[in-house]
Amino acid sequence: MGCTASLYAVGLRKKKPSIPEVVVYVPPIRIPVQSDLQRSLKGLIPQDLMDRLASLRNQITLVAEDTGGSAINELNRALEEYLSLLTGLTKKEHGLEDLVEFKWKNSDGKYENSVSNSWFELLSVVHMMAMLTLSEANSLLIPKDHSGSGIRVVSSDCKREAVDLLLKAAGFLEFCVREISVRIPPDIKKIFSKDLQDGVLEALSIQALGLGTEIQLGLAVDSQKATLSVKRRLACEQLIYFSQAYSCLSGCDMNHEYGKKHLWFIKWKFLEAKGAAYYYHGLILDKGNEPACHISAVCCFLAAEELLSESKKACLSFCLAAPVTRSPPLWGAMKHLHQKIPEVASRKSQMYGYLLEEEKALQTLPDLPDFQLSLRPDDYVLPEINEAWDREKWEIQSQSLKEHLKDCEDEIGTE
Repeated sequence: MGCTASLYAVGLRKKKPSIPEVVVYVPPIRIPVQSDLQRSLKGLIPQDLMDRLASLRNQITLVAEDTGGSAINELNRALEEYLSLLTGLTKKEHGLEDLVEFKWKNSDGKYENSVSNSWFELLSVVHMMAMLTLSEANSLLIPKDHSGSGIRVVSSDCKREAVDLLLKAAGFLEFCVREISVRIPPDIKKIFSKDLQDGVLEALSIQALGLGTEIQLGLAVDSQKATLSVKRRLACEQLIYFSQAYSCLSGCDMNHEYGKKHLWFIKWKFLEAKGAAYYYHGLILDKGNEPACHISAVCCFLAAEELLSESKKACLSFCLAAPVTRSPPLWGAMKHLHQKIPEVASRKSQMYGYLLEEEKALQTLPDLPDFQLSLRPDDYVLPEINEAWDREKWEIQSQSLKEHLKDCEDEIGTE
């Protein structure tokens, strides 16, 4: 939720550094580096198709470098158009899967991949679309008109639009794992950027659903019609999402700068969700008439208060982990819960203090209920392959032996 923003703030034009605010965690965006498609595909596909592929890829590179990825609409249009052409390179019947060496780098220039595999290029493009979508969701949740009061006001429309974007990003990432990554040989995956590990992609997809659920919980808190049961369900679902996201990372190499920051983010959101789940579970238990109900409720409130305190520490650790980011002021469900949980925990502890003393054996933290998860990633389908790949219409200019030998000499000379 915001590492990309931190890079955008610094920018590739070496603007004055600033510390961005973070609501949605976004790994550093990866952008294409110029690759020699012309030489690799010359004589194998029509010149105009080759030119369009190269032109669109270069356009994506230039716009991403010039804007740091902030020109989201322009980039998405170019990426969609590029995908319809790129898909042709992945078709086995064309025999072009491994001919082009595709190069990508992180926007901070720290990491670079060079892979001769068209599925790697497809994975990188859809991954870039996912990161841009997460960045857009992050921007929606950070109002541009700061009042200076430290109070965050995000409209309901912006919140709902952000949920839609998070589901869309989750769909992109799920597609990467389910439909693209499985087609790439394991030996090629070994040289991938750490951000492209299957577990990382899956974790990002699931945590996007968790963030969407957190926003829904905030909307429920603001609604007079939402019941305690609805709020508890949303908090428990959010907890499950972040538990699953953490589990996805258990087999990944996270011992690097962005990996450590990613782990801290998940821990922060996990602790917040668990605190919210115990708070609402406690409110429901407290409606019971038996002393055991009130004791269990107090245990829930005290646990929620402790979890909230731990979440603040995790948030601070996340913000201080490189690249340094700024946490947003309290808003949504957390703004409400940071006020209510300490207050309710203190009041109920005093109210039922005598029961806690009398029934010490009953002082156990109850299990949280399990719920079926509500949110699902949006279905993503690649755009239809461009009609330029209709081989019946191809007119490929033949290359003379002299020209072919000259190209080979030039290629050897550059190695």
